[in-house]
Amino acid sequence: MPTTDEKQAFADRLKLALRRVPEKPEGPTDLARFFNLRYQGEPVSTQTVDKWLKGRTIPKHDKLETLAKALGVDLHWLHYGPSPKVTTAKKKPKAAPPPPSDDKYPASAESLEMANKIASLAPHHRYLVQELIAQFYGDVEDE
Repeated sequence: MPTTDEKQAFADRLKLALRRVPEKPEGPTDLARFFNLRYQGEPVSTQTVDKWLKGRTIPKHDKLETLAKALGVDLHWLHYGPSPKVTTAKKKPKAAPPPPSDDKYPASAESLEMANKIASLAPHHRYLVQELIAQFYGDVEDE
């Protein structure tokens, strides 16, 4: 059974994901309508969605799948937070050799500053930056 902190963390991730979608459902009524239009099962009530947003409950897996797909976020991230592959517990790959001195694109002060800013983000924010970059490079796997 999820702890109170886990439920609240889910609610925080849900709210973050809601800010990113074009439709931007406002409040439990809008979110219930947004969800029910996409869900194949029994519709959820406004009260149920209100519990999701307030961190009182976490939806069942089938509802989480629908939410993640509708919001364009990773299912694991929405339910549990950043995946283990994004956390600092991951083994660091071998560092790439430094570029040759005649490299066309040496690291600028601005790019190093940006890398430092990204590295200092909370894990879930680093995950979102990683997903955004993957979208630009086309590295996203179709589900």
